[in-house]
Amino acid sequence: MKEKKDYLKIEKETKVRTKILRILTYIMLAIWGIIVLFPFYYMVLTSLKSSAQYNAEYVPKLFTINPTLFNYQFAFTTVPLAKYFLNTIIFAVITTSLMVVITILAAFAFARVNFRGKNLIFTLFLSLMMIPNELVVITNYTTITNLALRNTFTGLILPSITSIFYIYLLKENFAQIPDSLYLAAKVDGTSDIKYLMKVMIPISRPTIVSIIILKIIECWNSYVWPRLITDNPNYYLVSNGIQEIRQNGYGRDNIPAMMAAVFAISLPLIILFLIFRKQIMSGVSKSGTKG
Repeated sequence: MKEKKDYLKIEKETKVRTKILRILTYIMLAIWGIIVLFPFYYMVLTSLKSSAQYNAEYVPKLFTINPTLFNYQFAFTTVPLAKYFLNTIIFAVITTSLMVVITILAAFAFARVNFRGKNLIFTLFLSLMMIPNELVVITNYTTITNLALRNTFTGLILPSITSIFYIYLLKENFAQIPDSLYLAAKVDGTSDIKYLMKVMIPISRPTIVSIIILKIIECWNSYVWPRLITDNPNYYLVSNGIQEIRQNGYGRDNIPAMMAAVFAISLPLIILFLIFRKQIMSGVSKSGTKG
């Protein structure tokens, strides 16, 4: 009887500890969430304030009584952001499409095709990830300039259609598919391309979707290369638009309008991530797990 009471007491104490730990975890996550989201909240809040209201606040306020959407209209009319949005969409769609095709073919070759020196080539391939991005940018700039492709979509797109990391990510995912499926397909006379299209790509769809979304985000946030390779407004991306807003001066003088432009540019990526967040997490986690 005493042992039963002791057991019940220990079980009760364990449940209390677990409950306290869970509460503390939620509190810490809530605090961390507030810290992470506060800059974004303040950006949106500032974009809804008039310039006069913002400048009159000696101590920044965390709310506004009279929100206004004038800053968004001002941002889109002062700088042709709509045109930059279109350029960015074209850049992101074409770049991502070409990159996905190259990544799938390269990952399939390294995962399933047997050829001499495959492991050595793949090791050397991965070693390229150790090269600083600054050196790659310089080399790409020299190459694109020598080919007379500055201020063209081709010059913007070409250096971004391959990714060592994405090839590695998809190759690891392809490698998890049992060899028995490949051997059975070869016995049935299935070609490598047909096996890739009918078996490997459907199985690896979460990873491929993750790669597509991450590449779109990468293209949308691209700043250094578009800024370096083009000085023609006809080829400006949204990242160039932000820089143009700042250089025109009103970004410094009218902070609410600047925040409105930044939020408008960030909103498509936020929506994209919220819609496909499960696919991104699923694809990355599956690619990092063997067996």
